[in-house]
Amino acid sequence: MAAVLPTILYECDGQAPAPSKDFYHLLVTRTEVIMRYWKISLRSEFRDARPGEVKESHQDFVDDPTLQAQIAIIFSQNTLQYVLNLCKGNYDYLERLSEPLLLYIMTFLDLEDIALLSQVSHTFQKLCNSDRLWEHIVESSCDKVTAEMRALAQDIGWKQLFYTNKLQLQLQLRRRRERDGEGDAVTLSCHYPPTSLPKKPAEHYGKLESTEIN
Repeated sequence: MAAVLPTILYECDGQAPAPSKDFYHLLVTRTEVIMRYWKISLRSEFRDARPGEVKESHQDFVDDPTLQAQIAIIFSQNTLQYVLNLCKGNYDYLERLSEPLLLYIMTFLDLEDIALLSQVSHTFQKLCNSDRLWEHIVESSCDKVTAEMRALAQDIGWKQLFYTNKLQLQLQLRRRRERDGEGDAVTLSCHYPPTSLPKKPAEHYGKLESTEIN
């Protein structure tokens, strides 16, 4: 499974707590933990201070309480625990899959599961609210998605379009047609909510790069 991991596993910036203003950059790669720092001070003795770097292997970091304490103070205890988990090989493989593959996997979930998944992390929150996912859900719920519906989705978003009840949707489409100087006939054939979502081929969600799984 290590083959699916990117070179950089985690990266963040931080500033030391007051009164220090020193700036830090934390980087975790497949093999190392790297912390870079810049001295920020108006005091004359620090004017020529150069940026520094601490670099350790995963195992050395696990055995280094001093560097661990620094990371906890600068970045938080939660960040330290996350980095320790990475160094011990406890990877969150699912979240590291490519976005097209994650979107394809999510099409096998019911709406309730998608709502729960959106609470797992910022990454899944973004994916679960993405137009690409909700466009698929709307297309799976309607016999036909008209050009007018697609135009409206561009304005309000596919998720909002899905959760707009049929009468409200008809009204919004009628207003859009009147604004554009067209007729006001609107026909909808949508079924909300679907109990299961018809699946589209993986290629619909973007190019999926082949990955060797060890």
